[in-house]
Amino acid sequence: MKKIWKLEFTRFIIVGVLNTICYYLIYLLFYQLADVYYLVSHWIGIIISMIFSFFLNSYFTYGVRPTWRKFFQFPLTQAVNIAVSSVLVYIFVEGFGWSGTVAPIAAVFFTVPITFVITSKIMKNGREDVTHEA
Repeated sequence: MKKIWKLEFTRFIIVGVLNTICYYLIYLLFYQLADVYYLVSHWIGIIISMIFSFFLNSYFTYGVRPTWRKFFQFPLTQAVNIAVSSVLVYIFVEGFGWSGTVAPIAAVFFTVPITFVITSKIMKNGREDVTHEA
């Protein structure tokens, strides 16, 4: 079990679940409670959860020290993920008539593999390991 826990992808999935919860709660806060347009709520959720994700991925997933350089590169490497998820949310709501509450969750299943590959590359670039006790 300890071996499985140390696998980056396993840790990435755990961070992804936490990040998705963070994103979705922020999305619902703006979309349902504040009555903000669903795509605007989607972007607000993405930005806040991306900051959360950066620090969790730095320390927990990859065991590297966060740097300003990586912090500013992290969103750039996520551009494909953001574009794909935004298009999917729009297609699911406008094209398929799905609820704006469900569409973002469905989009996540398409973007996880893309995000893992891109995140691994940016976080391991110029790797400065931190102690990683599991």
